[in-house]
Amino acid sequence: MAVKHTSEIKIKVGLDENKVPEALSWTAQDGGVTNEKAKAFMLSVWDSKAKESLRIDLWTKDMPVDEMKLFFHQTLVAMTDTYQRATQDVKMAETMKDFTDYFADKLDLKK
Repeated sequence: MAVKHTSEIKIKVGLDENKVPEALSWTAQDGGVTNEKAKAFMLSVWDSKAKESLRIDLWTKDMPVDEMKLFFHQTLVAMTDTYQRATQDVKMAETMKDFTDYFADKLDLKK
């Protein structure tokens, strides 16, 4: 299968003098996103040769803790959806959903 098109996603990280993130932005021109500000991001990459997940987790100094809790919850929910679509493992996806509901309940995220 030959590659017909490539698409690029760029993440820009502005650091302070101690190399702590102060500003994050991202661009995905094929998605219509240009230099959009963000407070946090998580990137996971699968290394099939080493059979391990590599990741980058960054957040700005001014990311509020309450927003970080929401960010984690929404990321866990999205990962649950992705897991089910990718594996068709409904039983485990339901277990994961139970956990995300528990997570939200314990952090008083659900209204």
